[in-house]
Amino acid sequence: MRDRNSQPVVKKIKPGISAMADTPEHASDYLRPLLSFAAAHVPVKKHKETPLYILCTAGMRLLPERKQLAILADLVRDLPLEFDFLFSQSQAEVISGKQEGVYAWIGINFVLGRFDHEDESDAEGPQELATGRRRTVGILDMGGASLQIAYEVPTSASVLSPKQEEEAKILLAEFNLGCDVQHTEHVYRVYVTTFLGFGGNFARQRYEDLVLNETLTKNRLLGQKTGLSPDNPFLDPCLPVGLTDVVERNSQVLHIRGRGDWSSCGAMLSPLLARPNTSQASLNGIYQSPIDFNNSEFYGFSEFFYCTEDVLRIGGRYHGPTFAKAAQFSRVLWIEDFQFNNVCTMCILFPEGSP
Repeated sequence: MRDRNSQPVVKKIKPGISAMADTPEHASDYLRPLLSFAAAHVPVKKHKETPLYILCTAGMRLLPERKQLAILADLVRDLPLEFDFLFSQSQAEVISGKQEGVYAWIGINFVLGRFDHEDESDAEGPQELATGRRRTVGILDMGGASLQIAYEVPTSASVLSPKQEEEAKILLAEFNLGCDVQHTEHVYRVYVTTFLGFGGNFARQRYEDLVLNETLTKNRLLGQKTGLSPDNPFLDPCLPVGLTDVVERNSQVLHIRGRGDWSSCGAMLSPLLARPNTSQASLNGIYQSPIDFNNSEFYGFSEFFYCTEDVLRIGGRYHGPTFAKAAQFSRVLWIEDFQFNNVCTMCILFPEGSP
């Protein structure tokens, strides 16, 4: 959908609705800008037949159930008083990580036209399957709180070992995107799982907790004072050189300064992945269906895109060594604002060797 200037009709607001956890009575106020925007672009005479779904994701899943219900109750009660969209209590919910992954998988494959079917005689190229069905792509989606992965699994493949049959219902989603249940070529079998706590923001918080706890423990055992003052900060290998920050948890404070050490950062992050040394286990030891990397495509979204495109300026087709080199040799340039005789709070990352 595009507006009169041919611009996409899109509006986003931050932070997520989970920020209303302690003030649920303002949840509908928080969504008002989004719904007002929608109301302005959907013809008024169509409002009553335009369904509204409010599907909350990982940020809400992390809240206690009573806080989730309080936020949803406010939305269900107040939104119909102001907006005429087709909306009922069942259309506002906190969806599971599995649902979130499936929706993302369907969305990107629809956009790419991978659900378009052709006759067998018209199927050409590696993108087509023998049945005339296009090969679908997998998705990797990292939000602020969780990480989703979803990809199609051949129906002939055994996704789980006998010992893991109980997990099948959690890890597999099978659905028909056709108009007729008899059209088996529209049936898709998708492996999908979510990793709560592995989103960009929460992963950073878990890392900060690790650094805080380990540093304070070493201080007590060795009689040190590392990180207790700006003059004696903890040297964080995962922050750019010279960048300072303060970690606060339950009245405990840790001063940190970046030292930009790629290999040391990787070593510190590795335990947080909780990944066993087995070929069929993913993060947190969750079973992962085998992937034919020679014949698979994956699209990365959200934080995967932001860190490659917005920070390192190497968006597009992912290449591991290129990403590692750009991240490892980037440096921070602090720009002094001579007009105000102050140091700007913005830092710019440049790959080494760039002009």
